Amino acid sequence: MIPLPATVEPRNGVFALSPNTTIGAAPELRQLAEYLRDSLRPATGLPLAIAPRGDITLAIDGRGNDEAYTLRVTGDAVHIGAASAHGVFHGVQTFRQLLPSAIYRRAAVPNVKWEARCVEIADTPRFGWRGLHLDVSRHFIPKEAILKHLDLLAMHKLNVFHWHLTDDQGWRIEIKRYPKLTEKGAWRSDTMVGAPTRDPAKRRFEGKPHGGFYTQDDVREVVRYAADRFITVLPEIELPGHARAAIASYPEFGNDVAGTDLDVGTWWGIYDKGAVFGVDDRVFAFLENILAEVLDLFPSKFIHIGGDEVRKNEWRESAAAQAKIKSLGLKDEDELQSWFVRHFDDWLAKHGRRLVGWDEILEGGLAPGATVMSWRGEEGGIAAAKAGHDVVMAPQKPTYFDHYQSKDPKEPQAIGGHNSLADVYAYEPVPAALSADESRHVLGAQAQLWTEWMPDARHVEYMTWPRLAAMAEVLWSPKSRRDPADFMRRMREHVERLRALDVNFRPLDPE
Repeated sequence: MIPLPATVEPRNGVFALSPNTTIGAAPELRQLAEYLRDSLRPATGLPLAIAPRGDITLAIDGRGNDEAYTLRVTGDAVHIGAASAHGVFHGVQTFRQLLPSAIYRRAAVPNVKWEARCVEIADTPRFGWRGLHLDVSRHFIPKEAILKHLDLLAMHKLNVFHWHLTDDQGWRIEIKRYPKLTEKGAWRSDTMVGAPTRDPAKRRFEGKPHGGFYTQDDVREVVRYAADRFITVLPEIELPGHARAAIASYPEFGNDVAGTDLDVGTWWGIYDKGAVFGVDDRVFAFLENILAEVLDLFPSKFIHIGGDEVRKNEWRESAAAQAKIKSLGLKDEDELQSWFVRHFDDWLAKHGRRLVGWDEILEGGLAPGATVMSWRGEEGGIAAAKAGHDVVMAPQKPTYFDHYQSKDPKEPQAIGGHNSLADVYAYEPVPAALSADESRHVLGAQAQLWTEWMPDARHVEYMTWPRLAAMAEVLWSPKSRRDPADFMRRMREHVERLRALDVNFRPLDPE
């Protein structure tokens, strides 16, 4: 099983699915009973009728953590119990893993004994935030691939899908009030390919346009699909930097030094001009109107505003920005960024939400209600936790899955760096520098998929799996239960489940 449950006590015997097997569930768990039936039917061909009482029972019968569950398999019955439907759902995922890996196939598989070993399991997650970040700005990923991604997250008991929807190279979400964000901002004329380089003369391009966006109906479908799998969708709308696609669409909301003849970004890197929002009242109204539509689409408690890699030279050269610094009595552009972020921290709080941003939001002083996502190592997360702020750990080493998976020269082009499966499994999200009290501010961690060198969904899968299975175990299983050798033993079976689901995973190394 991956992730490994907290306690597992094997028993003698097996439970076998048969044409007479039924699923029992109270009315409030009917939807989960249907989910279990529909996940078992394709491969087995069995009817698996749903009734008030059944051979497989789903029940609300526990207390405590909403995600905890118990699973008891005997020779003639299966019982999955929890304090909430969320916990029952996790128990369903574990039960599926007790069956042969062919259970994940979408068509009937003949000559298989659909048996689950008898066992007693009591399980609960170590961290409440267990996530995956996916950048769809650099390369647009179709909705159908997003839905498949969500199924895989649910299978591995991950519960946050961080959807990076806007950046310099593309705006991917329909905003009714500002149609040019997708009419222009969702499309770029070309795409950089080849090895990373900072030298403009050495950049190579694909030679064709790229684009796409999600309608608001698409977004609602994704959010609803995720919610049915107890996954929170965290939207990211970048500000004040990484805004080239937005400013190319509406130049009046940039700075007075950028000009108005701007294109959506075509190369990978940070733009020195035309990628940072201005600081006047019209800009704030523009962004508030965008966020108002975002809040209508996403019920998540947190809203991600980015806040990273802001090229403050635009503000240094802007008369309007310098006037704003003077009028507010600020020391410098770092404090201007802090003022910018604080405004949206307050605005989101008034709308019942919480702001989360990359660790650059610490520069110039952290907004009172902000949560920090620490990506430039762990230092930002440590500083935030010591100051009493919640933290999500996301350090480049080893949670960036755009880095190479091995040092084999045959690996496909990546941004650089090296984060192997072993590196991911060895990760400890709670820094040793934090006290027990400070450690409570570490909500959890997540993996990051930046898609500059991932041109399609199949390539995204290759870079994701099996590393995300390792991250799932790091975030779910007790630290004391983690064992690299045992994980690899289980992983060699687990990849058969991924194969059954047509996941383009990177093959395991023989060693």
